[in-house]
Amino acid sequence: MEDSKLIKIAIVGPESTGKSVLAQALASHFQTEWVPEVARKFLEKLDRNYTSTDVEEIARLQLEMEDGKAQSATGILFCDTTLLVIKIWMENAFGKCPDWILNSIKSREYDFYLLTDIDLEWAPDPLREHPDKREFFKAWYERELLEMNAKWALVTGDGKARTTNAISILEKRLQINLHTISENP
Repeated sequence: MEDSKLIKIAIVGPESTGKSVLAQALASHFQTEWVPEVARKFLEKLDRNYTSTDVEEIARLQLEMEDGKAQSATGILFCDTTLLVIKIWMENAFGKCPDWILNSIKSREYDFYLLTDIDLEWAPDPLREHPDKREFFKAWYERELLEMNAKWALVTGDGKARTTNAISILEKRLQINLHTISENP
């Protein structure tokens, strides 16, 4: 599928807010591709603390995976994380973000952003770092999306309700019937 016809939905938000589950559920529902978060597998293989160089490599790998999945997606592509997530991670952990990531954020377009709310219970995980800062990060994402002038909405709810809410938001905000995307060439 040509990238210009592909609707790209970015799913962003603080840790432990259901981004991966939502991306996978939406892709399954619409019978298309989703881009998994690269960071988890990358960090699981490290036997040391991550560095800014590691996070930059994660960013590169995330872009490669997104570009690859875009080739086989049918009408819509759900991205579990984007460079916006990497930017916030870099700035929080290292105080700055490399220019190439900032420039890539500006040049990479998404049709819509779903910001996952912090209404889900925190799920402990050795890779998660900030159980006490979810409000802080949610506000940071909101500021970034507003500064980007992005089209976005907050997704709330637990389990299937979260997926149903996301579908409703997308159909309303994008003014399309997402059920027909996979039927149209």
